[in-house]
Amino acid sequence: MNQLRDILVIDDESTITQAVSKICGAEGIEVTSAASGIEALQCLDQNSFRLALCDIMMHDLDGFQFLEELARRGIPMPVIMMTGYSTLENAVRSLTSTGAIDYIAKPFTADELLTVIGRSLRCSQLLDEADSASISQNKLLSYVACPKNYHCLGYISWALMEDVGTAKIGVTDLFLKAAEGIREFELSLPGEDLLQGASCAVATSSSGAMHSIMCPLSGRILDVNANAQSNPSLVERDPYFRGWLYRILPSNPASDLRWLSS
Repeated sequence: MNQLRDILVIDDESTITQAVSKICGAEGIEVTSAASGIEALQCLDQNSFRLALCDIMMHDLDGFQFLEELARRGIPMPVIMMTGYSTLENAVRSLTSTGAIDYIAKPFTADELLTVIGRSLRCSQLLDEADSASISQNKLLSYVACPKNYHCLGYISWALMEDVGTAKIGVTDLFLKAAEGIREFELSLPGEDLLQGASCAVATSSSGAMHSIMCPLSGRILDVNANAQSNPSLVERDPYFRGWLYRILPSNPASDLRWLSS
């Protein structure tokens, strides 16, 4: 019988699967390990999983091919991508062209792993609730999607191009809801350079968990929204308008925007 289990971790490095099993096991989270993409697909023939953590660089199927196979088979399982080859291109690609729900670079700490797992599970739940509301035509949605003309990096952050060649960037309502309450934002300073896919801010939730926010566009910070920093609830109430985080001068918008969804 096909049973619903907690987490499927897929990595050809046994030290990683053992570490994930130890960290999650201490929190009462059941982990099933697979040493390859092929083995993971065999696991999915027997059981369903609430979430998968999948390495990008593997010998048989790489992480991107594994996601493509999930889509081909119609398996709606949220996936967090992992890689020791922590290039920003992999981070961005995993969240856009392949449809992963989140990304974590190796090596990671126990707190980082548990934070991204908890946020991703909550995000998946919110997405399911939104789908159910759409089917039932219930107008009470679980989160607010990005407005028209906004460009999104996965479900994490957004960019809005302005007529004068600058851009505003911020964090999505879905990310904020999945983080379950923000008490503080740690932001960069004007004049600093941001890189697409790298962390541009850290949001500390009411539980003390620290959520890294990936930047949707590369560029130099022109302005920081002081109101967002002094009043985090403003970002939660109005993430797409008054709750923006930065105004930047994009360094390569034509290249960066092709990776973002609208």
